[in-house]
Amino acid sequence: MLTEYRSHEFYMRQAITEANKALEKDEVPVGVVIVHGNSIIAKAHNQREMLLDPTAHAEMIAITQASASLQNWRLSDTTVYVTLEPCAMCAGALVQARVKNLVYGAKDKKQGACESTVNLVNDPRFNHRVNVISGVLEDECSLLLKRFFLEKRRGD
Repeated sequence: MLTEYRSHEFYMRQAITEANKALEKDEVPVGVVIVHGNSIIAKAHNQREMLLDPTAHAEMIAITQASASLQNWRLSDTTVYVTLEPCAMCAGALVQARVKNLVYGAKDKKQGACESTVNLVNDPRFNHRVNVISGVLEDECSLLLKRFFLEKRRGD
């Protein structure tokens, strides 16, 4: 179990690197990596402001990259590592893509759709469910977000 947890920390640190890229671009600092086997097949960060696209969440971009990498829309043997609990749109996309595992850092008490407000990834009415592990490097992931929003409130 310890080896598995180290693995989760390793990949979450890669997602945090992506979140820092978003922070540098004045985007909400959320980062994602998608792993297939032991390989990272997709990496992304939020790009809503840059692309002027409300769907340009890190998860959505990474899912598109992973599907292209595997040449398949079904991501059934993948693990998604994301710094923030996915919203309803992204949780729905994880279900639609048939993602096997979701590992996330910080909970999103206002919009999180994997445990906090609703649980779309494990809704028994859907034909697919996602295994969820939460709280991996939670403090580091939360700190990025807190720092970003604190600076926004201060007016940069």
